[in-house]
Amino acid sequence: MKKQNIIFRTAFIKVLYILCLFLITPVFAAADPYNSTIDLFESSPNVKPFFEESYAFAVFPSISQGGFGLGGAYGEGKVYVDNRVVGAITLSEMSFGFQIGGQIFSEIIFLQDERAFDEFTQGTYEFSADASAVAIAVGVQAQTGTVGDTAGASRGASLGGHLETNYNRGTAIFIHSLGGLMLEVAVAGQKFKFQPLD
Repeated sequence: MKKQNIIFRTAFIKVLYILCLFLITPVFAAADPYNSTIDLFESSPNVKPFFEESYAFAVFPSISQGGFGLGGAYGEGKVYVDNRVVGAITLSEMSFGFQIGGQIFSEIIFLQDERAFDEFTQGTYEFSADASAVAIAVGVQAQTGTVGDTAGASRGASLGGHLETNYNRGTAIFIHSLGGLMLEVAVAGQKFKFQPLD
């Protein structure tokens, strides 16, 4: 029994150490991570139409998520209307359940119209349990969840192929993994706090 406890404790410490490395390691050193992230999403044929059709969008260049039973996520972003920054926004999430690992990803949230923008920027906002995101990756896109929606899939900007992706309750959410491995990926429960520019 003692040997099993030691093995479990050693494994647990290793997992925590790896999670800490993922959460404190800078993702990339870009002159402007916001423009780089916007360019990355805009290069996807599934995402590009949303830049033209949506009223506004929020972009998070780097969101850190980690967990071992109890988990959390945090990221800082900006909100744009007509390609102008109108405010800063923070994302936080706490969760409990089957999850292990850590990951870092970018996220963009398109707001379909002024009503969706007003709801999202009223101070604090939380995604409902049926919120879902479409994951894009270099070379291949995968779907993380679609409750009541169709989701996009493509083999990358250069290989074409486009399937319909729709808004759900005035929002369309896309993520791009920057690194790590997590056995749970969800945007439901993400909370946002908006601060307009003065």
